Amino acid sequence: MAHASQHGTSTSSQTPGSGYLFGIPLGDLGWFTSLVMSFALGFAAFFAATFFAIFGVLIYNTATHHTVDFALTYKRVGLPVGLLVLAAALGYLGTLWVRRQLRKA
Repeated sequence: MAHASQHGTSTSSQTPGSGYLFGIPLGDLGWFTSLVMSFALGFAAFFAATFFAIFGVLIYNTATHHTVDFALTYKRVGLPVGLLVLAAALGYLGTLWVRRQLRKA
Protein backbone atom coordinates (compact mmCIF):
# COMPACT_ATOMS: atom_id res chain seq x y z
CA MET A 1 0.00 0.00 0.00
CA ALA A 2 1.55 3.29 -1.08
CA HIS A 3 1.42 6.42 1.04
CA ALA A 4 0.40 9.81 -0.31
CA SER A 5 3.90 11.17 0.28
CA GLN A 6 5.36 8.52 -2.05
CA HIS A 7 3.24 9.75 -4.93
CA GLY A 8 4.20 13.35 -4.34
CA THR A 9 0.68 14.44 -3.42
CA SER A 10 -0.10 15.61 0.05
CA THR A 11 -3.53 16.60 1.32
CA SER A 12 -2.26 19.11 3.89
CA SER A 13 0.77 21.26 4.53
CA GLN A 14 2.48 20.55 7.85
CA THR A 15 4.50 23.71 8.22
CA PRO A 16 4.72 25.38 11.64
CA GLY A 17 2.74 28.40 10.43
CA SER A 18 -0.25 26.30 9.35
CA GLY A 19 -1.14 25.10 12.85
CA TYR A 20 0.71 21.78 12.99
CA LEU A 21 3.01 20.74 15.83
CA PHE A 22 4.76 17.37 15.48
CA GLY A 23 2.04 16.29 13.04
CA ILE A 24 -0.84 17.28 15.35
CA PRO A 25 -3.31 19.61 13.60
CA LEU A 26 -3.59 22.30 16.27
CA GLY A 27 -5.91 24.42 14.17
CA ASP A 28 -8.58 21.69 14.16
CA LEU A 29 -8.94 21.40 17.93
CA GLY A 30 -12.14 22.28 19.76
CA TRP A 31 -12.25 24.69 22.69
CA PHE A 32 -12.22 21.93 25.33
CA THR A 33 -9.33 20.08 23.69
CA SER A 34 -7.39 23.34 23.43
CA LEU A 35 -8.06 24.02 27.11
CA VAL A 36 -6.95 20.53 28.18
CA MET A 37 -3.81 20.65 26.02
CA SER A 38 -2.89 24.08 27.42
CA PHE A 39 -3.16 22.86 31.00
CA ALA A 40 -1.24 19.68 30.13
CA LEU A 41 1.58 21.80 28.70
CA GLY A 42 1.53 24.02 31.78
CA PHE A 43 1.77 21.03 34.12
CA ALA A 44 4.54 19.46 32.06
CA ALA A 45 6.52 22.71 32.08
CA PHE A 46 6.00 23.06 35.85
CA PHE A 47 7.31 19.57 36.53
CA ALA A 48 10.22 19.84 34.09
CA ALA A 49 11.33 23.22 35.45
CA THR A 50 11.02 22.00 39.03
CA PHE A 51 13.02 18.87 38.20
CA PHE A 52 15.88 20.84 36.72
CA ALA A 53 15.75 23.43 39.50
CA ILE A 54 16.00 20.70 42.16
CA PHE A 55 19.10 19.31 40.48
CA GLY A 56 20.52 22.82 40.15
CA VAL A 57 20.00 23.49 43.86
CA LEU A 58 21.46 20.07 44.68
CA ILE A 59 24.61 20.83 42.69
CA TYR A 60 24.82 24.33 44.17
CA ASN A 61 24.44 23.02 47.74
CA THR A 62 27.07 20.36 47.15
CA ALA A 63 29.59 22.66 45.45
CA THR A 64 29.33 25.65 47.76
CA HIS A 65 28.39 23.99 51.09
CA HIS A 66 25.61 26.53 51.49
CA THR A 67 22.08 25.45 52.23
CA VAL A 68 19.37 26.61 49.85
CA ASP A 69 15.84 25.45 50.67
CA PHE A 70 14.47 23.05 48.07
CA ALA A 71 10.99 24.54 48.51
CA LEU A 72 12.21 27.57 46.56
CA THR A 73 12.43 25.41 43.45
CA TYR A 74 8.65 25.06 43.45
CA LYS A 75 7.81 28.67 44.31
CA ARG A 76 10.51 30.58 42.43
CA VAL A 77 11.15 28.36 39.41
CA GLY A 78 8.44 25.76 38.78
CA LEU A 79 5.37 27.90 39.40
CA PRO A 80 6.41 30.92 37.28
CA VAL A 81 7.55 28.73 34.39
CA GLY A 82 4.37 26.64 34.53
CA LEU A 83 2.13 29.72 34.60
CA LEU A 84 4.08 31.36 31.78
CA VAL A 85 3.79 28.28 29.56
CA LEU A 86 0.11 27.92 30.48
CA ALA A 87 -0.58 31.53 29.49
CA ALA A 88 1.36 31.17 26.24
CA ALA A 89 -0.40 27.90 25.35
CA LEU A 90 -3.83 29.32 26.18
CA GLY A 91 -3.07 32.38 24.07
CA TYR A 92 -1.79 30.42 21.08
CA LEU A 93 -4.38 27.64 21.07
CA GLY A 94 -7.16 30.09 21.92
CA THR A 95 -6.16 32.29 19.00
CA LEU A 96 -6.21 29.30 16.65
CA TRP A 97 -9.67 28.33 17.91
CA VAL A 98 -11.07 31.87 17.57
CA ARG A 99 -9.66 32.17 14.03
CA ARG A 100 -11.33 28.91 13.09
CA GLN A 101 -14.65 30.05 14.53
CA LEU A 102 -14.47 33.36 12.68
CA ARG A 103 -13.59 31.58 9.42
CA LYS A 104 -16.69 29.38 9.75
CA ALA A 105 -19.00 32.35 10.31
